[in-house]
Amino acid sequence: MRAPRALIPLLSVCGAAAVVTAAGVGADIDGLPGGGPAHADGAVRTPPPKAAITAVDWNVCGAAEAGCPLGARPAELAKRIAAQLHVTEVGGRKVHANAAFLQEVCSGQVQALKRASWFSSWSWEFAAYPDGPSCVGGQGRLGVALGARAALSGAQTTRLPSPSGKRRVALCGEAAAWRTRLCVTQFSSSAEDPQGEWRRKQGRAYAALAGTGTRVVAGGDLAETPENAALDPLYRAFAECDQSGTARTGAKTLQNWQGTAVEKDDYLFISKSATVSCTVPAQTGKSSDHRPVSAAIRFR
Repeated sequence: MRAPRALIPLLSVCGAAAVVTAAGVGADIDGLPGGGPAHADGAVRTPPPKAAITAVDWNVCGAAEAGCPLGARPAELAKRIAAQLHVTEVGGRKVHANAAFLQEVCSGQVQALKRASWFSSWSWEFAAYPDGPSCVGGQGRLGVALGARAALSGAQTTRLPSPSGKRRVALCGEAAAWRTRLCVTQFSSSAEDPQGEWRRKQGRAYAALAGTGTRVVAGGDLAETPENAALDPLYRAFAECDQSGTARTGAKTLQNWQGTAVEKDDYLFISKSATVSCTVPAQTGKSSDHRPVSAAIRFR
């Protein structure tokens, strides 16, 4: 595990950490534990309050197709998602997430999370893929979701530049309690966009949507490795939670059919004013073909 280091002043800890599931998560997802304005004269501005965000970014692989271990068992996958959010690991410590950035998740699974007692104080937003499939078992559409243990407002779904018949979207919202803009997306796959032309356009569009505010967390499965030019706009505007200094690095998150991590496709981009510790599990994930990225973020 690398020691924390300044990253303008971002800290990064890239480590191998086991996926931890919540004790007691069994047959019932609901069994999870309960879990300033300017002055009128313009002379003084109240600084924004400090905010601590523990985020999980995860492509949960909810499609009922080859490569998605639990795509045909959406209720079981919903429990695994809940367990990952309830207890994740960052920098060797077990922590509770308070923000979620999910891709390839079913709308029915998001509804199940809303009903779970541990998420009773959370806000959720969901955006279906315009050309995406329906999930099995009456679980609705496949898409992306934002969750936060804070009220989300101004949520907006924006279509990204995409190949014909395979449109992609970004979902953004504001967590006023944290003074933070949250965004999630999934870029076009290499099968849809073999030359990467659309991903380059998506990278520019997503960086613009995330904005230039002092507090931004933008996650997603971006279907490219860190050095790819499609991610240049994001790396210029933000610091990625698992990079080392100015080097574009990070633990591998995409697994092959044998469960071996083969490349980094999953990201959490964060305003450079924050500090962050970041972890990707070293063990093979059995719920998805992607390993989650977990981060402890502090805005001062």
